Amino acid sequence: MLQHLNIKDFAIIADLALDLKAGMTVLTGETGAGKSILIDALQYALGARADASMVRYGCERADISLSFSLKNIPAANAWLQEHELNTDDECILRRTISSDGRSKHFINGQLSPQAQVRELGELLVNIHGQHENQRLMQRDNQQQLLDDFATADTLTKSRQQQKLLDQFAHHADLLKRVQTLYQAWQTVQQKIAQLQQGENNTARLSLLEFQVQELTALNLQTNEYAALGLEHKQLANADTLLQHCEQALALLSENTDANIDTLLNATLHELHTQQELDPRLKNAYVLLQEAQIQIQEANHELNHYRDSVEINPERLAVVEQRLSILHDTARKYKVTPENLLALVTQLSTELTDLQQADKRIAELELEAQQLAADYATAAKALSQSREKAAQRFNAAVTQHIRELGMPEGDFKVQFEPQTKLSAQGAEKIEFLISANRGQPPKPLSKVASGGELSRISLAIQVITASADNTPTLIFDEVDVGIGGGTAEIVGKLLRELSKKAQVLCITHLPQVAAQGHQHLQVSKTTQKNVTISQLQEIKEATRVEEIARMLGGVKITANTLAHAKEMLGLVA
Repeated sequence: MLQHLNIKDFAIIADLALDLKAGMTVLTGETGAGKSILIDALQYALGARADASMVRYGCERADISLSFSLKNIPAANAWLQEHELNTDDECILRRTISSDGRSKHFINGQLSPQAQVRELGELLVNIHGQHENQRLMQRDNQQQLLDDFATADTLTKSRQQQKLLDQFAHHADLLKRVQTLYQAWQTVQQKIAQLQQGENNTARLSLLEFQVQELTALNLQTNEYAALGLEHKQLANADTLLQHCEQALALLSENTDANIDTLLNATLHELHTQQELDPRLKNAYVLLQEAQIQIQEANHELNHYRDSVEINPERLAVVEQRLSILHDTARKYKVTPENLLALVTQLSTELTDLQQADKRIAELELEAQQLAADYATAAKALSQSREKAAQRFNAAVTQHIRELGMPEGDFKVQFEPQTKLSAQGAEKIEFLISANRGQPPKPLSKVASGGELSRISLAIQVITASADNTPTLIFDEVDVGIGGGTAEIVGKLLRELSKKAQVLCITHLPQVAAQGHQHLQVSKTTQKNVTISQLQEIKEATRVEEIARMLGGVKITANTLAHAKEMLGLVA
């Protein structure tokens, strides 16, 4: 769970340190006080893109830190261990944003790529926002919601039962297999189309024949370019290499007055008798003896090298000519010289395919048929998994929307068969709703009003969050468009959800705010002509006043305060 939040110089927040608790935490405050800024800060710390405009005016850098307790969060612990970033049962994510636009991410103090932070963040926090209402109207998102629910639901149940729900793998694996088979099938189809198009493309065939013949005539060898480059370097520098080798040999042994061998012999002679008198000199004496042996071996190697060095202008010319040919050919074919041999293989394969197009097309068509058959099997398994999930999803959404002020509402996931192979499976998904008894279900986009859509969206978010295993769930004003008794039910739903996961909820509804275990109030003040957002935990009388403010009215009366106190007193 998220234990601590620290924000400095971010937007209109100067310095904020906050300890968060388990259960349900509500954030309230006047419109524009900075509640959404807190969500922005969380998202940036979790890997969202940010820019210099988020740095507080006049400051050099914004700094956001999140501290998580990872007890009973095996997925996050395993991820950190895999990436060698684990520190017991704690995780600290930090994000800095400089006024010049530079940005850095840290995981447990180590600089980390943004993609890694996002990956870890998905295991720690799930944010549900107001935009979910709009996303809910799009069919692709509807299918994604069902798949997410099916995946989370299956994983949860399989852990509880220590086995899979049925003979198939987890829903996510089924979806991945369908996508993989579709991509493979599509690749084969593209190859077939290319071959069919190329059958009558005599120009391409002629070009390939010429290119393969030209490249084959070069008689390219494996690693030839690298070997020629090394040989050229040796031949071109033969005089210099030989000169330095001679100088080294002279220093080792050929100058009788000051060569290393003579000096080393003299040193050994000096120490020979002395090391017998004092054993402490023996180790140095032995090391010098070993050094003498090494020097003698080096002298032998250098003599051998000197005899092998060849000054060969003719061979140098041949090597330079070959390198020139390889460079010119590589430039012509727009590849590097190292990749010329691979290019021969590639073009030869394409030429063979075109020359034997009929045979190759037949082979590919058989491969496509097998892939299509495998796809059909996998898609059927995915459809069955979706249908099982849809039954649970339908029942859960219907139950919640009825609790949320649609007593005769009926929700249904409709499956529409696909006419073609698709990466998403054998069907398209669409959410249908019947708001009143006796009315047939129709697509959300056609029948749901703004208020009804808010209720449906909230119901789905609560359900998917319940099936999810993310330890911290954030709801950003998802109760917009809801009021009255329904708002109290929303609060109770979120409070019930907080038994399973830590819930943070930004709300304008007093009925929801009253359900929180922890209440945070966001306010905005002006200091020295600068606007600053502040946040504090409120309790008892101050919380009663905040609930009363949310209940409405220009003037807070005794009755309003009594109502607020009653609302807080009714929370179990």
